[in-house]
Amino acid sequence: MIIVDAHQHYWEPSRGDYGWLDDAPAQLRHAFLPQDLDIQRIAAGVAFSILVQAAPSEAETRYLYALAQLETGVLGVVGWVDLEAPDAEARIDALASDGSGLLCGLRPMAQDHPDHDWLARSSLDHALAHMVEHDLAFDALVTEPQWSSLLMRLDRQPGLRVILDHGGKPPAGAAGFRRWCAWIDELAAIPTVHCKLSGLLTELASTQPDSAIEPHVAYLFERFGPFRLAWGSDWPVLTLRSDYNTWLRQATALTERYAPGHLGDVFAGNALRFYGRNQPSLNPCGEMS
Repeated sequence: MIIVDAHQHYWEPSRGDYGWLDDAPAQLRHAFLPQDLDIQRIAAGVAFSILVQAAPSEAETRYLYALAQLETGVLGVVGWVDLEAPDAEARIDALASDGSGLLCGLRPMAQDHPDHDWLARSSLDHALAHMVEHDLAFDALVTEPQWSSLLMRLDRQPGLRVILDHGGKPPAGAAGFRRWCAWIDELAAIPTVHCKLSGLLTELASTQPDSAIEPHVAYLFERFGPFRLAWGSDWPVLTLRSDYNTWLRQATALTERYAPGHLGDVFAGNALRFYGRNQPSLNPCGEMS
């Protein structure tokens, strides 16, 4: 089976634009580059990936383009643009042109914005409308404080194709689970919204077992169904909790349990369709042809 990792990062802190790493666990505050993942990915049988930005700069997106030229398995890049810039449309056009077809979406890292209602600002309208015109996806990186503003944005711009990163980062506890379920109900009712089966393990408390994500996974399958969920590793953030192959095997078992017969969709087809990527193929040696 061809597997596409719909959410994977590379970063090089010496570049200087990963400010969030200053407060991240020490385990993440070093370079994570293709050579650090290749052996694990090959061993897990994952040949393809979508690279997702990890710094709020256009320079980092172009850096990912350069890495993608060295990684034949990279199918697309989700980049970053200042969506409130006066020339945001021109910036998006330039970034898309420089990517020579690699740019498939944008992610503004809304979870880090000091204004929890930032996604609902009218100052984003023109840039997001430009994304719709050019069929670029919107990766929604949000936590509970931004949940309502994402719904407001979708209400105002129903044509925006959104994929929810890491299941919206559900909060801990029974009350948090109930609030998250109610929000997922609203979000999943919008047909243009998809969701990534990623990042859930690292939202768990250190005292919780990996199996504690199962109620969340079950609910995501119940609400989004087997055609709007896409598996992603969230590597290297994943390394805080698990390893690449272990998470892949856990996600595979959960998908077989809650969406039997749909491994090909959750682990490849849905990501390819959502991001508008062509179906990749492997030669008999397991390499991309």
